[in-house]
Amino acid sequence: MPDAPGKGGRMKIKAWLLAGLAMAWMPAAFAQQGLAPHVNIEQRLTAEQMRATGLDQLTPAQLELLNRLLGEQVEARAQERAEVIARTQAPERRPRDEGSLIGLNDEPIHARLKGTVAGWEPGTVFELDNGQQWKVLKGKMKLSRPLQSPEIVVVPGVAGRWFLQVEEDTPKARVYRID
Repeated sequence: MPDAPGKGGRMKIKAWLLAGLAMAWMPAAFAQQGLAPHVNIEQRLTAEQMRATGLDQLTPAQLELLNRLLGEQVEARAQERAEVIARTQAPERRPRDEGSLIGLNDEPIHARLKGTVAGWEPGTVFELDNGQQWKVLKGKMKLSRPLQSPEIVVVPGVAGRWFLQVEEDTPKARVYRID
C-alpha cells in the first residue's frame, strides 16, 4: 500500500481497516447456531486488538456508527434465517398429539406436476395440479427421459422436512413449499 501522508490518507487506511475487521468479524457471528445478540466491538476485542486494528483511534461517534452497522447486519441475518426456517416448515400446521415427533404425523401429498419435468436442481420450482408450489432446496437429478405431468408424492420427513418423489426408483429432491 502506498504511503498515505496527512489526515486524508489516515482516514482511507482507517476505512480499509474497519471494512476488513467488519468482514472478518461477520462470519464468526453468523456461524453461531443461535446468532447471539450483538455485542459492541470494543467489548469483543481486547485493548491490544483495538490498538492493532486502529479502532482505538475512532471517535465516539465513529465507534457508535460501526457498532450500529454491525448490529444491523446481525439482525438482518437473523431475520433471513427465520424466514428460511419458516419456508421449510410443513405446509400446514396441525396441533400435535403429546409424544408425537415433528414430521412423523404429516401425511404424504399425492398430486400431478404441471408441465414437463426432465430433472431438477436447487432452485427448481414445481407447480402441482392442486395449486401448491414447491422449490428444490437440495438434490440434483436428470431423468433418463422427460415426463409430461407425472404423478408425484411429496413425502414428509423428520423435523418438518419434505421430499418430492417423481419416480419410485429415483432419488427424492428436498423441497419446501413457497405458495
